[in-house]
Amino acid sequence: MQQPTKAFQVLATVTDYTRFCGLPAPAHPLLTLIDLAGARHAPPPAPLPPVMQQLYTVWLKRDFKGRLHYGHQAYDFSEGVLGFVAPGQVFSVDETLDISELSGWMLVFHPDLLRKYPLGQKITSYGFFSYQVHEALHISAQEEALLDGLLATLRGEYERPIDAFSQDVLVSQIELLLSYANRFYHRQFLTRRAPAHDLLSRFEALLAAYFATEGPRPLPTVQHFADALHVSPAYLSDLLRSLTGQNTQQHIHHVLIERAKLLLRSTSLTVNETAFRLGFEYPQYFSRLFKSKTGLTPAAYRFSAH
Repeated sequence: MQQPTKAFQVLATVTDYTRFCGLPAPAHPLLTLIDLAGARHAPPPAPLPPVMQQLYTVWLKRDFKGRLHYGHQAYDFSEGVLGFVAPGQVFSVDETLDISELSGWMLVFHPDLLRKYPLGQKITSYGFFSYQVHEALHISAQEEALLDGLLATLRGEYERPIDAFSQDVLVSQIELLLSYANRFYHRQFLTRRAPAHDLLSRFEALLAAYFATEGPRPLPTVQHFADALHVSPAYLSDLLRSLTGQNTQQHIHHVLIERAKLLLRSTSLTVNETAFRLGFEYPQYFSRLFKSKTGLTPAAYRFSAH
């Protein structure tokens, strides 16, 4: 996955996607299923421009050559790799990638397919759609077989003539697929506890160092720590929640409030000066956040602490 550039091609429809990949037109206007073993023989687009797709993509890839990077570490995987791309993300094709033995499947669907269904809103809550490619889900052979069975059912419906019930059935199968993916993602956090705890330790050290620095500085953001740890914001929040029960923003707020308490107890700074010292642009926001976390205003806390 590369950084977005100004010169990129937009794939707005499923037909745009299949045409870009040199594949036959889709059987359904809002969805297509691609056999990667067959697609690897399709001629690649030339030249290979960066692409922005306005589509959802779920893929299961097998037989990668080489290693995949997961956070700061690299692993060899013989099992399938499950990945997700949401609308608006930019990607590019690596011309040096060897896909001569690639197999698996890819499900591509337009957001309009889900528009009138609850899944249209629910899908935005799945953090894995905003993960970077090196944070893909590595699944077991048993999990892979389960997903292959789901795809076989979905493919059977996809290949039927479209009728009044086609969209209902397709959406229900996609929802089931994503529910299993969500289960597998949470399982992955548990099975990779050593790398996860290492990331947690480094995050806590960065957070402590940020607030220990003297002088004016902006409020820290989730993006700031995700960039420092070389993971996506969604992945960092999901991992922290799996280990501690709190997401990244909650961790930031906890340390921020503890630092505020220390300043209110041990310095003569006014509430406004305390807010500015912590990085707040507006002291009113600091006071509201402090009260929401402690039940007291900063002034009332200072009075109670003496």
